[in-house]
Amino acid sequence: MPIGNPKPQTVATRKYEKKAGWVSKSYKLKKEVVDAYAEACKKAGVSAAGQLTKMMKEFIEEVNSEQ
Repeated sequence: MPIGNPKPQTVATRKYEKKAGWVSKSYKLKKEVVDAYAEACKKAGVSAAGQLTKMMKEFIEEVNSEQ
């Protein structure tokens, strides 16, 4: 749960995220790469998170199929 004295909406959001299996991850990447990725997603008309999820799933399948 959030630290301190969170508002009821914050508590409800965290509870939903936990139940639905959502997690937040943080990666440090070069600004040029992040900006170019955001622009490419915009040009393609896709969300950055959706495209990242798609690429991650494809990579997982590729690695798992090699074993």
